[in-house]
Parts: sequence; structure tokens; C-alpha cells
Amino acid sequence: MNIKIVGVGKLKEKYLKQGIAEYAKRLSKFCKFQIIEVPDEKAPESLSDAQMEMVKEKEGERILAKIKDREYVFTLEIKGKERSSEELAEEIAKLTTYGHSNITFVIGGSLGLSPAVMKRADTAISFGRFTLPHQLMRLVLTEQIYRAFMIQSGSPYHK
Repeated sequence: MNIKIVGVGKLKEKYLKQGIAEYAKRLSKFCKFQIIEVPDEKAPESLSDAQMEMVKEKEGERILAKIKDREYVFTLEIKGKERSSEELAEEIAKLTTYGHSNITFVIGGSLGLSPAVMKRADTAISFGRFTLPHQLMRLVLTEQIYRAFMIQSGSPYHK
């Protein structure tokens, strides 16, 4: 099983890198896990709607270049379907049972995802209506993926 996260922007904060590294180490006994960073598009603070779409489109092209045809793709979107940890664990288990051994999670940049990336998604997932920094979301998502495997294995970690 291969699980990857494709995220826009470079992770700079040491404490987030350490947290992700810890969960990545724990995940190594369940799957091959990787995080791929794609560059964010530099843009001024105030953008027109057209400029925002152009930024999302360019970031989207970079994201799509990192996704292979056979990968099952979850995009993280505010309007995606909320799942409990147990539901995510069950969904990942079902995917692997039915031949999806390459699962990719996509976290967009500060402006969100391009329509092309959302169209490529097999499913959209939401962690609620909160707005979280996309760098922090990498840590939260990595922990939830680890939790999913711990739920599947019947570990008390989830309690």
C-alpha cells in the first residue's frame, strides 16, 4: 500500500515537520508514506477573481503532475464530505480490499483547489468548516491516516 499527500507550498515550521516525521515513522509499518510538496504560486496580497483563478490553475497543474492515473484521490475541501475517524479507516480498508493500493490526499494552497484538481478527485473529504493553515492540515491529515490504520488493527490508540 502506498499513501501520499500532495500539498501546495513548502513546510517551514520545525514543530510541524517534527510532528509529521513522527507519524510518518509510525506509518512505515503499515504503508509506504510520502509527502510531495509542489511550489505555491507567488501572488500579491489583493487579487482579482481572475488572478485568483489563475493562481489556483497554476498550482493545480503542479498538483496534477504528481498524480498518476491509477491513484485513488481524496481532495481536502471545505465542501467535501465529513467523515469520522472510524469512517475514514473503513473507507481506506475497503479501497485496499478492492484493489486501490495507491491512495493520494491533496491539500491545496491558501486559495483552495483548481476545478481541474477537484474534477480529478475520486472523493472530496472535509475536516469541518474551520479554516486551517494548509501546513497544519498536513500534520492533522497525517495523524488521521495513522489513526485509520490503528483503528483497523484494533489498537487502543484510538480510544
